[in-house]
Amino acid sequence: MDTFFTNGSVFDGHAHHPDWSIAVRSGRILSAGPTVSNVWAAFRGPDTEVVDLDGGLLLPGFVDAHVHPVQGGLERARCDLSHISGREATLRTIAAYAEAHPELDWILGGGWHQPDYPGGAPTAADLDAVLPDRPAFLANADHHGAWVNSRALSLAGIDSRTPDPSDGRIERAPDGTPTGTLHEGAMDLVGRLVPPTTHEEQVAALLDAQAYLHSLGITGWQDAILGDYANLSDSTPAYVELARDGRLTARVNGAFWWRRDLGAEQIPALLERRAALQFPRLQARSVKIMQDGVAENFTAGMLDPYYDGCGCRTTNTGLSFVDPEALRDHVTALDAAGFQVHVHAIGDRAVREALDAFEKARSANGESDRRHHIAHLQIIHPDDIARFAELGVAANMQALWAVYEPQMNELTIPFLGPERTGWQYPFGDLARSGARLAAGSDWPVSSPDPLAAVQVAVNRQTGDGEYEPFLPEQALDLATALAAYTSGSAWVNHADETGRIAPGMLADLAVLDRDPFTRPLDEIGAARVVATYVEGERVFGA
Repeated sequence: MDTFFTNGSVFDGHAHHPDWSIAVRSGRILSAGPTVSNVWAAFRGPDTEVVDLDGGLLLPGFVDAHVHPVQGGLERARCDLSHISGREATLRTIAAYAEAHPELDWILGGGWHQPDYPGGAPTAADLDAVLPDRPAFLANADHHGAWVNSRALSLAGIDSRTPDPSDGRIERAPDGTPTGTLHEGAMDLVGRLVPPTTHEEQVAALLDAQAYLHSLGITGWQDAILGDYANLSDSTPAYVELARDGRLTARVNGAFWWRRDLGAEQIPALLERRAALQFPRLQARSVKIMQDGVAENFTAGMLDPYYDGCGCRTTNTGLSFVDPEALRDHVTALDAAGFQVHVHAIGDRAVREALDAFEKARSANGESDRRHHIAHLQIIHPDDIARFAELGVAANMQALWAVYEPQMNELTIPFLGPERTGWQYPFGDLARSGARLAAGSDWPVSSPDPLAAVQVAVNRQTGDGEYEPFLPEQALDLATALAAYTSGSAWVNHADETGRIAPGMLADLAVLDRDPFTRPLDEIGAARVVATYVEGERVFGA
């Protein structure tokens, strides 16, 4: 069936076109242009479906360049704390969930918010008060820490004599007693005991996540971890099942998890896994390397030490999970093997280490079309801004984080100091330097709603206006922000037949209930997706 979209505007992946229409045939865009054109009559037959945009905006389907759908789906099905605010409300939610599920041996879930607890670290004692008999493992919102109760600590044998792992930290009382929060690699001390997630649970989580993401206009994504990570087993088999039986409606590029306890010896196995994942809507072209942690628990890799709560320099500069010299060698080898490399880097040192690695790969192997990218990019030293464009490395931004809010105000800025605070999320500088921008959510770390992220990218504040704009000189214009979430992320995913509205492109599309280009910029986040299409087939909407 042919489909004709009319009575609205079009954003084509780069530019806004008022009063445009498009025609779709056999899953591809047949034509796009001004509605007044006489050519449209030839496309409108008795079997043509006419979609009245009703003054809304048609744009390419959003592509999330860094997301964890199975993790997100599992969190929605378990003890989901992501929408709960405050210590008391969180504890009540946990208690109610545990009471409703007496059959569970472990209470699993997550999404709690660090600012709700002193120092961002809740205690086992609090959790014991509502859950004294069963072990609990609850990841925080950024999934770089976990809250556990005394039962879980006891089962894991964690006490004052337990050393911190090299890639993590146990939160402790002054006498060394563990208090209930485990950071980074220390999560594994309890996570290894958590009952494994079944294949059936992963399939259900992926289907739920896919439906949820489609409802937000998302038609494709890069899954930022395919492999065993923390307490979650590899979700690749779930993807394969859906890809084989046709239930995978999104376009997915998977990023294989780089195990930091191994080195280049894991590359042959990654090559075998890549060869096995060749489906029309599922490939795995990328390898994900987590180079550092997060600023809130002082594990993001910094060029200079963190400050303490009193404004004095400490000796802590965070972590480099992969030795920088080894990182350069591994990235060069992965590039030579044809892999895209996707690096998690929060701190300025981690960003520089990643750029140094890409520079070595380019020097050794020559220019390529791997489309390497660095995600998160919270703090970038000004000297490194121009290197993104120079090296052809995409800046994969999670724009929703670039705001004043309690986690930023209380757990980040005081420990970065004023100079580094001004280096945070420099999307405007990156765009002006010619860097290619992509965008993602890191869901379930934060909301996967692209429009909420675009609201922040353009305004540097959320729609409620509770705080003043955060570094407003780093704001993007609306077209640039939407391009990052459509054509930019599609480019990163090598999905070159999507991300743009032009004749011959696949009809992966989203329809908004209004045209943000004609409304106040502080209302971008109020727009809603009313329909989503993949290859011309409606996957969300009435």
